[in-house]
Amino acid sequence: MRRILPIFLLALAAPWLSAQADEGAVNLYSARHYQSDDALYSAFTKATGIKINRVDSDDAGILSRLKAEGSASPADVILLVDAARLWRAENDGLFQPIRSKTLEEAIPAQFHAQPKADGGIAWFGFSTRARVIVFNKLKYRKSDFDTYDKLADPQFKGRLCTTTGSSPYNVSLFGSMIEHIGPAATETWLQGLVNNMARSPQGGDTDQIRAVASGECGVALSNSYYYARLMRSSNPEDRAVVEKVGVVFPNQSSWGTHVNVAGGAVARYSKNQANAVKFLEYLASPEAQKHFANGNNEWPVAKGVQFDNAALKSMAGGGSFKSEVIPVSAAGQNQTKVQQMLDRVGYR
Repeated sequence: MRRILPIFLLALAAPWLSAQADEGAVNLYSARHYQSDDALYSAFTKATGIKINRVDSDDAGILSRLKAEGSASPADVILLVDAARLWRAENDGLFQPIRSKTLEEAIPAQFHAQPKADGGIAWFGFSTRARVIVFNKLKYRKSDFDTYDKLADPQFKGRLCTTTGSSPYNVSLFGSMIEHIGPAATETWLQGLVNNMARSPQGGDTDQIRAVASGECGVALSNSYYYARLMRSSNPEDRAVVEKVGVVFPNQSSWGTHVNVAGGAVARYSKNQANAVKFLEYLASPEAQKHFANGNNEWPVAKGVQFDNAALKSMAGGGSFKSEVIPVSAAGQNQTKVQQMLDRVGYR
């Protein structure tokens, strides 16, 4: 069972973690709440003999704990599930930039932090998830939503469902839109999304997909792996949802579909730096990269990795799609602008 803890309990969590160096362990603070990752960690321990001591929370809880612990933190590796949060943690000085030829050769530059003056890199992405559009197949066609821009078209007034505007995955998408079309056009687009809402933003991405299937909405935004989970489910209710809903990877004829990352870093005050780097390098290995795809429906980041997930391949028309090529860190750099826009347009 995973150990997800509210922020106010994190200080009491995991008494087995030590702030002392331990050549046989790595202390992991993880926002990845996927049970499928247990096999990934076990494989690392089997291959290296290094034990993983793990505490799970959400991104905000982990970052709050790191700030509270300061130099006394036992954390060695931090795993977060959003590029904007990775960027923020880097700028708050919570990571320790590292040099690793293995990581730099495996991970494309757009999926890791910008190198420091000495060449050190603060964090690396290890898997991606696309921000796709799902739509009711009985009412619409893929061509109706082949760009993100079309979500703001007045013809879809009262048909759009989303999570809250400030959810990390939306903030990252909106931050990337600033890079593509500029601040003024992005704010106009966000106002169009608000105007087209079928209801107040609520729930998670799976809730949006189900709302489209039920007819409450005509179209919604979702991370790709939530749709893939439904595709792979043996639950008849999930299968019925998939039958009613189509998926679009937007902007294939222009800049490409927005992708976000789950990524990792060495904690600033790590006492087991060598173990921490070994663990991050393992996450970039073909074995681990295939696990991200086959175990949790995420796309591998490392170059040249093949995977067997039929749901991902079916979604993307053979397994690949055109993704945007801007650095994912742009989402973090633009997040203050995005939040100000959301306030102005009333995107709750």
